[in-house]
Amino acid sequence: MKPVIAIVGRANAGKSTLFNRMIRMRAGHTKSAAITESIPGVTRDRNYGDSEWDGREFIVVDTGGFYAEDVPLEDREIVRQVKEQALFAVEEADIIIHLLDGKEDINPSDIELANILRASGKKILWVANKIDTLAKENKALEFYRIGADEIIPVSAMSGYGFDEFMDKIISSLSFESHPAQSAPPAEIAKIAVTGRPNVGKSTLINSLLDKKRLIVSPVPGTTRDSVDSICSYYGKKYLFIDTAGIRKRGKIYSIELFSVVRAVKSIEKADVAIIVIDASEGVVEQDKRVAGIVEEYGKGAIFLLNKWDLIKEPEKEYKRITGILNNAMWFMNYAPCITVSGLEKKRITKIFPVIDEIITERKKRIPTPELNKLLSRILASKPFPSYRGRELKFFYITQTGIEPPAFTIFVNYPDGVKAHHIRHIEKKIREAYSFKGTPIRIHVKSR
Repeated sequence: MKPVIAIVGRANAGKSTLFNRMIRMRAGHTKSAAITESIPGVTRDRNYGDSEWDGREFIVVDTGGFYAEDVPLEDREIVRQVKEQALFAVEEADIIIHLLDGKEDINPSDIELANILRASGKKILWVANKIDTLAKENKALEFYRIGADEIIPVSAMSGYGFDEFMDKIISSLSFESHPAQSAPPAEIAKIAVTGRPNVGKSTLINSLLDKKRLIVSPVPGTTRDSVDSICSYYGKKYLFIDTAGIRKRGKIYSIELFSVVRAVKSIEKADVAIIVIDASEGVVEQDKRVAGIVEEYGKGAIFLLNKWDLIKEPEKEYKRITGILNNAMWFMNYAPCITVSGLEKKRITKIFPVIDEIITERKKRIPTPELNKLLSRILASKPFPSYRGRELKFFYITQTGIEPPAFTIFVNYPDGVKAHHIRHIEKKIREAYSFKGTPIRIHVKSR
């Protein structure tokens, strides 16, 4: 799994600006970046993103900050929570970046946080931000008083010193240990059971493991909030990962980001994600956020309407909820939907043949001649408009990857192929070849 790097520091030190610059380094990055303002404490719902440097990929976490000044009594609960946040950063991250404000002097908040981080024994990079010229690097020397072995000067805003900073991260990661022996065999289907809190994820897994046909054995390397279990259903093994719930954004934020990071790490190593939805509450905005993470990471997906035993008119409610689901999850209409009751153990074994089908679909390859015949039919039925007065020519299409399936279309003017054109082609590919339960990627290139 990708290592995790957490950025911590007092409020308004520039953590979100550094975070934004780091995640932009990843090619093809499309996530929304954190909001930055010159107001202390603006980061209330924390953010995470993928980054890449020198061929190494890692997850970056943007956290809320320690307050640099005394706060009124009514704000002390917030201060307590941001201190908790640093503790979670220490627990979850492989490397901690302690970001210091290079325009100001060290204050008690910096020292308190430094002591917390140093006591953890984790690898810490001490970084003085807002240093944007060689002349200003002398200012960074003052921060050695915090007890650091090295202070890295950088300007998150201008990019001064950024390459050296990223090189330092990579050289530090090379000393981190991420043992591979705890990983399950590749042939075992890996299933992340994810969703917001209290939708019944753990109950579902416990019910599966209680079945007489199921054999459970522990998998090394689990954490207290991500429990992995191998079970066997009619002789076939599956690894189920019970992830921490992805919570709604709100005022209480000290724990929730790292539950998202844990869930992301679980989704990342899975083949298929089961997105558990509380049928008694219906589809909510947070379910859409969970689904978006699964789609972004290119994993197979199943929507599981849990707690179906609480539904009074099942047939009527199924039509209503799936209608809402299709509208809310328009970007994932390929994912099948199953109703279950984890508590009463009803219909839960229906997920196994669906998992098998999705894994097969994710590995499916379509011969290039077949794809080009399909492309010809698509173009004949709905010719594409010209691009800047010139004919838009489609030369050919070929499959370039699996898990998830990926296709590349070669044209004369790639900019002339818009997002709605891609969606139309995807729709026709699915009509012809299904690819049930898995996203597909379509890239457009010039020949």
